[in-house]
Amino acid sequence: MERAQPLVHATTCFTIKMAAHSAVLSMSKIINPFWGGRLGNTVKVFGTTLTSHRNKTLLAPPPAKYGGRHTVTLIPGDGIGPDLLNHVREVFRFSCVPVDFEVVNVNSALETDDDMNNAITAIRRNGIALKGNIETKHTMAPSVKSRNNLLRTSLDLYANVMHCQSLPGVQTRHKNIDIMIIRENTEGEYSSLEHESVSGVVESLKIITRNNSLRIADYAFKLAREKGRRRVTAVHKANIMKLGDGLFLQCCREVASGYPDITFDSMIVDNTTMQLVSKPHQFDVMVMPNLYGNVVSNVCAGLVGGPGLVPGANYGNAYAVFETATRNTGKSIAGKNIANPTAMLLASCMMLDHLKLYDHATMIRHAVLKTMNETRLHTADIGGQGTTSEVVQTIMRIIQSGGQLTTEL
Repeated sequence: MERAQPLVHATTCFTIKMAAHSAVLSMSKIINPFWGGRLGNTVKVFGTTLTSHRNKTLLAPPPAKYGGRHTVTLIPGDGIGPDLLNHVREVFRFSCVPVDFEVVNVNSALETDDDMNNAITAIRRNGIALKGNIETKHTMAPSVKSRNNLLRTSLDLYANVMHCQSLPGVQTRHKNIDIMIIRENTEGEYSSLEHESVSGVVESLKIITRNNSLRIADYAFKLAREKGRRRVTAVHKANIMKLGDGLFLQCCREVASGYPDITFDSMIVDNTTMQLVSKPHQFDVMVMPNLYGNVVSNVCAGLVGGPGLVPGANYGNAYAVFETATRNTGKSIAGKNIANPTAMLLASCMMLDHLKLYDHATMIRHAVLKTMNETRLHTADIGGQGTTSEVVQTIMRIIQSGGQLTTEL
């Protein structure tokens, strides 16, 4: 593990101020993203006081902070992850963000879990992480588990949160999409319980528990209420998996009865995918088991422009890990300077909100969105010709033009 040195010494930084009020107002008229909000203490998204579905209050340990600076675990991952996270560090250093990164490299080619265990230990120590996706090779032995899945289950990061929202500067078939996806993150088909009962016959176990289903449903409804949402849709396949998905759906209905101000409905997963690409505006907040969340989140990312635009977060009672929403490694474009840095930068802004560094989060987010929506310097994945470096340089120039910066380009 590598403990990174402080990115910018405190004495080299001027006082960082909020972005100009008029600039923030102009951007808020364009887009008011979930990843820019501040939630109440009873919701697990950005607060530290957490309330379970049984109304037991749990106090999460605060993220590691030394001398006024926060220490965050950084897991570069594979593919474009290292490149994008280097750009995040570049923007943080330029913006005098009081965050130091503890870098933990995980080698996805190894069959041992030593690297992953080191990463999990670092997250337990620091309380928070920013990561690139770690490749899971299907050609490796069945005993080798997904590192990403191991991280989520070991830290009980049960809620994966993704907000798919249209950006005015990105051309897509559907406009004004605004969907929040809440995915159960620790069980379902991702339980990694498989065996070959007889030669040529493999059984793969899907685990659905009442406790975890109630927990994720309660999370979704609390978040919907906190964000002023009006509808929660449970996605399932209870017509076929009557016991497993039937239990999940039953738990959602139980929790919904405690939220009379929020409309609840349900939809079978295959119909959901069709409805998303044809009539996406009917959806508001969606809650679902693990595998369906993977499918639906990728569909929704495609609706708003692709995986390079949407940030994601994984929350538990004690820890939080931030990454791009669709968890793509992007190996085919690694090292080519053409990856879209938007999703990872917005994920880092979500992380700063979680650390209550709201001024820094607002400043960087404003610059990212202005680059996307007003300057419209785009990478190739959304029809542009800009390079990753050019987009990042433009973002830093916008930050500098607001008068908040101390370092030079």
